[in-house]
Amino acid sequence: MGLLPAIQTSAYQSLKLRVLSIVPLAKDAMHVYIGFGCYAATVLLFRLPLGSARALVPGFLVALGMEIFDLRDDWRAAGHLRWAASLKDVVNTNLIPLAVVILARRLDRRPQRRV
Repeated sequence: MGLLPAIQTSAYQSLKLRVLSIVPLAKDAMHVYIGFGCYAATVLLFRLPLGSARALVPGFLVALGMEIFDLRDDWRAAGHLRWAASLKDVVNTNLIPLAVVILARRLDRRPQRRV
């Protein structure tokens, strides 16, 4: 009998699968939306300028938190850590907010035109 041992899914992975079954997005796209949502919420709630690096912190912390759970589950299920996948997820979560901050700072430094 070549049966594979059953791999128990963690509550975190079950939640992710449940959300992805409702929202028609790929896992990578969810990371992008979560990152931008954290950035936008931080800018709005704390009334920060778009170019504030402080607005990046909550999204980065959320991304790290998600990846800690993913790495834990990788270790339990496969016996090793998938560092490349976790790094890709952290980048996907934070790249657009970082681009917005850089763009806002560049636009803010342009000389003002007098009308």
